[in-house]
Amino acid sequence: MGTRCITVIKDEDNEEICVLYRQFDGSLDAHGKDLVDFLRDKKMVNGMGADKTNIANGMGCLAAQIIAHFKTEPGNFYLYPAGTRDCGEEYVYTISPYGIGVKDGEQMMELHLRVQEGMVTSFGEPGTPQKEMPLLYDGPVNKFDPESVC
Repeated sequence: MGTRCITVIKDEDNEEICVLYRQFDGSLDAHGKDLVDFLRDKKMVNGMGADKTNIANGMGCLAAQIIAHFKTEPGNFYLYPAGTRDCGEEYVYTISPYGIGVKDGEQMMELHLRVQEGMVTSFGEPGTPQKEMPLLYDGPVNKFDPESVC
């Protein structure tokens, strides 16, 4: 049996864009590490200039990039509607914008990561709200260390 997880991607208004379900390898040291490695140096912008290297033009753009990065063959990754929960996940990864600022004349957003145990990990009662699941990490994407959480 695989370690299932979901990755929830939220927009600038804290509304869910989509949920990416992973059938196996969803643990902190697998999916958590893969996700952070992909996002670590990503520049979040609002409006693109000439340099399009390693950027995302808002959270909708980032959501599409995350899906394209992970979904390379049939199986394992599935796209679910916003709000989907309780699908056997052991971990819930939530990505959202952390703040908006200006750096080098460009408007930029930082990325925030929240990692919680899922229904299977904490053996919660079916229908337990996600906000009541144990919190494992809550902070900037680039400071997440799966080894310190495990």
